[in-house]
Amino acid sequence: MNASVSARLAPLIALRDRVVQQWRGSLGQQAWQWWSAELRACLPPRVRQWLVRETVEQIHAWPLVEPIAATGADAQKILLLPPSLVLVQTLQLPVAAARSLSTVIGYELDRFTPFDAGQLYFVARRESRNASFIHVTLVAVLRKRLDAILEECAALGLRPDAVDVGTPGQRMGIDLLPAPLRPQQSRSGHRLQRWLLWICVGLLLGTMLLWLNDRQRLLGEMQAEVKAQRAQVSEVQHLRQQLTNTLGAANYLLRHKAAQPPLSALLSELTACLPSDTWIEHLEINDSAEVAFAGQSAKASALIARVKDCHSLDNAQFQGVIQPDSKTGKDQYSLRAHLHQSQPQDPSEPQENADASSTD
Repeated sequence: MNASVSARLAPLIALRDRVVQQWRGSLGQQAWQWWSAELRACLPPRVRQWLVRETVEQIHAWPLVEPIAATGADAQKILLLPPSLVLVQTLQLPVAAARSLSTVIGYELDRFTPFDAGQLYFVARRESRNASFIHVTLVAVLRKRLDAILEECAALGLRPDAVDVGTPGQRMGIDLLPAPLRPQQSRSGHRLQRWLLWICVGLLLGTMLLWLNDRQRLLGEMQAEVKAQRAQVSEVQHLRQQLTNTLGAANYLLRHKAAQPPLSALLSELTACLPSDTWIEHLEINDSAEVAFAGQSAKASALIARVKDCHSLDNAQFQGVIQPDSKTGKDQYSLRAHLHQSQPQDPSEPQENADASSTD
């Protein structure tokens, strides 16, 4: 049962080890450490102490000259090897190798060094990248040599938490310590990572909400502006329609007035058409081109025939009955006729003509 579970988990464990190897000493790890330190510095001392205990690094340069005294459990003991004990090379590899850098270098280790992967402990750190290649720093040490050094350190009371290369003032920032000998991360470290993860998630969500709120505000402002512009356009169109209607009505009235004969001409024509024993006491012309006039005549019954001789009047007819006037001895009459005029243009035609001309 355990063997089958271990066989199933073996690919995941190998993937985890590859990820850890690539992460250690990388630019991403350095940036994370810097950002974590800055974030911890912003916290109050009590909160910082509750989240994680400050880790004190103790650097022990090889070779050791005396036994190491016991230190606190929180101190991180780092064994610093001199560059003369390791092999450091700068490699140029295809970009595709970055996906599984440690695996690729493990297969090709005998090309880069006089030894194969079974004889070396190595760390591959990516330094830079361009469109075609990545530049990698390979640091390797013989397994026998490092195992012997670790045994001697254990005899002197030192069990290092990491193995780095360089001098105390200039370290490479790598870890050549074999994975089985590396200490497990403390609970405080896990707790800090969880807190940092939640803080990052909260900051990300807050940023997204602020961005969405800003987009929503801009959208509301744009919608309000568009609504105001639509109202202005509608008002302008309404005013334009009113102006068009007013101009059309005014033009219609002007044409209507122009189509009617002048009042002086109408009076002159009535004077010529009516007999000399007939006079007009009242004359009225309304907007419908209806002419109504009343007066007295010696022969009022013959006025219809006489009015027909007036070319400016049509459809003449009496209004009411003819009544004799005892004072003058004449008949009182009242006539209504339609004023003859040329057909006025429809008020909608000017706008149609204007639209047609603008279309042309």
